[in-house]
Amino acid sequence: MGVFTYESEFTSTIPPARLFNAFVLNGDNLIPEIVPQAVQSAEILEGDGGPGTIKKITFGQGSQYSYVKHKIESIDKDNFTYSYSVIEGDALSDKIEKISYETKLVASPHGGSIIKSTSKYYTIGDFEINEEEVKAGKEKASGLFKLIEEYLQANPDAYN
Repeated sequence: MGVFTYESEFTSTIPPARLFNAFVLNGDNLIPEIVPQAVQSAEILEGDGGPGTIKKITFGQGSQYSYVKHKIESIDKDNFTYSYSVIEGDALSDKIEKISYETKLVASPHGGSIIKSTSKYYTIGDFEINEEEVKAGKEKASGLFKLIEEYLQANPDAYN
């Protein structure tokens, strides 16, 4: 098994507490609302939303995948950190055991947020991760944060 780690950093004009509230605490409702072509639904299969919770994310018709299951590893509302693993679904294929993500939101000097993300791909055997696919994934993540940011800017009373 190999472990491939990738780090990303994005910026947002939205302060960490509000962005965390929208993206992490209420993302299961917000994301399907603003990008239904990408995410059709998110449902809790077991757990209470905290560590150990298993969620099924069903992708929209515009996605190349049908679903994934996430396991929440940790969530820290005070320090704006969230980690989860993709443990099942067609995004894993037969070459990846799981993908773990850790996201941390920190205040930027300009009043917004810096979103720091680490992705770890746990591969099966000697399979190596395609850099182009990782780059495409980073671009999708950045695009999702920008859509959430635009939604929050257009709806100043939402998720405060």
